[in-house]
Amino acid sequence: MAKTWEKVNIVLENGEKTIATAPVIISASRATDIPAFYAEWFINRLKIGYVAWKNPFNGETSHFSFKNTRIIVFWSKNPDAIIQYLPEIDRMGINYYFQFTLNDYDIENYEPYVPDKKTRIETFKKLSKIVGKERIIWRFDPMMLTDKIDISQLLKKIEFIGDELKDFTKSLVFSFADIEKYSKVQTNLKRENIQYKEWDTPLMIEFAEKLFLLNKKWNFEIGTCAEKIPLEKYAIKHNKCIDDDLMIKCFHNDKLLMDFLGYKPQPKTLNFGVEEPNTKYNNALKDKGQREFCGCIFSKDIGQYNTCPHGCVYCYANTSREVALKNYKSYTVGSSNENIVKI
Repeated sequence: MAKTWEKVNIVLENGEKTIATAPVIISASRATDIPAFYAEWFINRLKIGYVAWKNPFNGETSHFSFKNTRIIVFWSKNPDAIIQYLPEIDRMGINYYFQFTLNDYDIENYEPYVPDKKTRIETFKKLSKIVGKERIIWRFDPMMLTDKIDISQLLKKIEFIGDELKDFTKSLVFSFADIEKYSKVQTNLKRENIQYKEWDTPLMIEFAEKLFLLNKKWNFEIGTCAEKIPLEKYAIKHNKCIDDDLMIKCFHNDKLLMDFLGYKPQPKTLNFGVEEPNTKYNNALKDKGQREFCGCIFSKDIGQYNTCPHGCVYCYANTSREVALKNYKSYTVGSSNENIVKI
């Protein structure tokens, strides 16, 4: 039986009473870069205790309370702005970890408003020293093949970053750019005159073989994000980005979170009388709202589409770079507005 979130009564800032959903796991966010652009807004909403969220499909607004929130999964390409607020989140007793996307498309300008890779590498290292390397996952996402980037060039980019991060994370997650599924991405790439190439199975296998060899010097745990192709032969697993295994490993002392995950340690005696927990737990947590081959457990994503001004050419969350930048500018960063964009 699928898990559900509790419903709670809240009072809005205007005095109105309403019912809010109270998720245990918050995703912040697949839809926009909250740590980079909305860090002050986010910490304000945590203090106030709830957030409003506009459904991108039907336009309806719902409210989500942080009353039961035990963990936040941050997604970012440049989380430097949120680092100053981490002590406040720690004081609130809320757990968190980071999915840090650190690509190298600097020369090609595929991520025009993202800081250069050397700056982001330094931010990655700084954050890793604060939270620990198990709580910061390196993402190279998506892997783009174009008229300017073939597999060998792509692997050189990965190798440069991997050499820098080998002591600052334990994990690398990637996905193959799947452009044909997203018409607006195709439109944006064509407008930028980018000649992209779709990945087929032989190309994926070639890439996996070479990445496997590269990883001999790093020893990262490597996983794919929402990919169908099995690559276990190359020590590449199917990843869970909203990951109950990682939560149990890093936050097993949080009883409320463990209860939600259905984790019940069963001590067992090993050699020499040493005990360790049995890590079998509830597996009915898969997020059925994600793509078919996504392994994530379910969470509530509080981001809004069309609000991330990084300007990445392959972005599926923005209709266009111009729309995202306009919406970003229309929002006063640091205000107590309920939404990331005015609605």
